[in-house]
Amino acid sequence: MSLSVALRVAQSALAARQTEASVIARNISGAQDPGYSRKSVMLSQVYNGTGVSGGVRVEGVKRVTDSALYSSLLKSTSVGTSQEAVLIGVTRMHETVNDTELEMSPAAKLGQLQLSLQNFASDPNNAILAQDVLQSSKDMASTLRSSSALVQDVREKADADIASSVREVNNLLGQLEDLNSVIVKGTQSGTDVTDAMDSRDQVLLALSEEMGITTLDRKDGDIVVYTDSGVTLFETTARKVSFEPTVVYDAATVGNAVYVDGVPVAGPGSMMPINSGRLQGLAELRDDVAVTYQNQLDEVARGLIEAFAESDQVGTGPDQAGLFTWPGAPAVPPTSTHQVGLAAEIIVNPNADPDQGGNLDLIRDGGISDPFDPDYSYNPSGAAGFPGRLQELVDAFDADRVFDAGVELDPSDSLAGFAASSVSWLQTNRKTMTSNVEVQSVIVGRTAENLNNTTGVNIDEEMTLLLDIERAYSAASRLIAAVDSMLDDLLAAAR
Repeated sequence: MSLSVALRVAQSALAARQTEASVIARNISGAQDPGYSRKSVMLSQVYNGTGVSGGVRVEGVKRVTDSALYSSLLKSTSVGTSQEAVLIGVTRMHETVNDTELEMSPAAKLGQLQLSLQNFASDPNNAILAQDVLQSSKDMASTLRSSSALVQDVREKADADIASSVREVNNLLGQLEDLNSVIVKGTQSGTDVTDAMDSRDQVLLALSEEMGITTLDRKDGDIVVYTDSGVTLFETTARKVSFEPTVVYDAATVGNAVYVDGVPVAGPGSMMPINSGRLQGLAELRDDVAVTYQNQLDEVARGLIEAFAESDQVGTGPDQAGLFTWPGAPAVPPTSTHQVGLAAEIIVNPNADPDQGGNLDLIRDGGISDPFDPDYSYNPSGAAGFPGRLQELVDAFDADRVFDAGVELDPSDSLAGFAASSVSWLQTNRKTMTSNVEVQSVIVGRTAENLNNTTGVNIDEEMTLLLDIERAYSAASRLIAAVDSMLDDLLAAAR
């Protein structure tokens, strides 16, 4: 090897070691930064025209990646945030049940009302017991109305959160567009874009919290992003994600869909519905879980009106709403047919409430719907000790009824059994969702840990590499010193 070749080898080694030392310092500095991936220097051997090695060349800087683990993290993150969104709403709706020992649920209030009626039936002339029945009835109706209001508040909050999530998605897609442009241009010009790639990965991870996504790599570091249902979210430019929020909710309100570039992906009429992410969870909560529970409350209210309905005692007139009534009175809601929003509308008939000018005795005697129509009176003689109607109402709680089949409960049940099943349905959903969130949290944590172990920075390893580089740098320096000494000797001999 000639002295000039040796000098070039030593110089290239020094330059390579300097670049490597700089990258290691960068790794150590970014070790604690979220999403930072370990960087390393790519080197290649340099040969002259005769095939003799002439040192090393720095080809660039690469980062350590694991696409399989990263894709798994995106997916598990989306599933986790979807489940968490539903759990938050179900937990809020669970306030309608509260601690079962506090007897705050509609089923518990129904049991209290039945007990009050049983006590009154044993002493039909007792005004205090009659007042207790009236108060229990008011509590029952109030519980259904407040439960319905809470459910609609959950839907309204979910709708507002969908709007916030859509804004976040558009913001992240804007960031993604900027970073992707930097990466593509930098890759084409040979610039180090590994930090920009780290930032892009973090943006994608944040995007996966809002909606399920998949990615496709293209040349020059370019990527395409799709929803997990196949709708294009990003390709060179960001697609517009849009949503029109609904400010006020009642049981009949249908929330709007979320659109990606004009394609509905969450909510009513979704052609290609997303399968995970916060948006999917919020839409499921707003349009499915909360609606189902509202429908169950409506059916409890309908069953209650049906149970307390009064029949014509002397003819064939239609049944009329009794102690519990609704805006459609005096008619009784059709059997086994869901009446949307009934739980929010049910009230105690003012005709039986002395505070509203009514007559408390009508609870015992019947004829509440129309006190001036004697045909619906069960006690035309006005006997103070008449227990017949009261006992009939007590038995009505446990009588078999037919409920709407579309509320995810057994349609053939008693009023008391149906109300208890509704409570059980909500508690089971909450328990199941809590378990799912806990499991998914572990999956996300383990996946993120494995990815960090694979692509993250180990300070001890970096310091060891730095020592190796220091020794290599020293060896190259000694080679340059030796070449310098030889050249001095040659120059001296030539004088």
